[in-house]
Amino acid sequence: GGVGKTTIAKYAFNSYFESFERSSFLYNVRDFSESTDGLIYLQKQFLSDILDGRKIDIQSVEDGINQIKSAVYGKRVLIVLDDVDEVDQLAAIVGMRDCFYSGSKIIVTTRHIELLRACEIELIDHVQKLSIGESVELFSWHAFGQDHPVENYTKFLTRIIEYCIGCPLALQVLGSSLSGKSLVVWESTLKKLEVIPNSQLSRKLQISFEFIQDDHDKKPIPRHRLL
Repeated sequence: GGVGKTTIAKYAFNSYFESFERSSFLYNVRDFSESTDGLIYLQKQFLSDILDGRKIDIQSVEDGINQIKSAVYGKRVLIVLDDVDEVDQLAAIVGMRDCFYSGSKIIVTTRHIELLRACEIELIDHVQKLSIGESVELFSWHAFGQDHPVENYTKFLTRIIEYCIGCPLALQVLGSSLSGKSLVVWESTLKKLEVIPNSQLSRKLQISFEFIQDDHDKKPIPRHRLL
């Protein structure tokens, strides 16, 4: 998580959607599908995108599948399904992909490569983590507003890059949370991160978010907001 799959999918979608007759980008498929009638909600959103905002009534997932077959017939469409983690999510939206018109494109982002293989998706791109140089540059932009670290802070870079393990989201969040902070705060933050295994990246992000929130809460409320 946080390695940049959704960002890459957004870039591809924004770059090419005008070349297709219809397009749909379904965000956070995993989260939406966990809610009651989540798959039907996603089907409605997809059909609304394909049918120019038309309100759709769907009685069941099977009904939605049939309506999708009809909606995409004869159209070149671009579809992004973001953060998929179950086969039934793909089946509900693009399980009938043989019905899609020639030239249509379906992009799926997921952390589960076995899911793609189970659905016979063969064109798979593994998103690579950032190199050390790329990590330093990204972190520096968020922490210092430039592509390299400020001199007094360079001693922390090796530890930070090690903790973030090339994950863009972690580098951005940590950089933003430490921006403008004193060396004492940097040292304190890194000591907290040091006891958390690299596999628990979400916990590291939580610590960084807490620093951002604490800083926001301590700022005085502007006078105009009190009036």
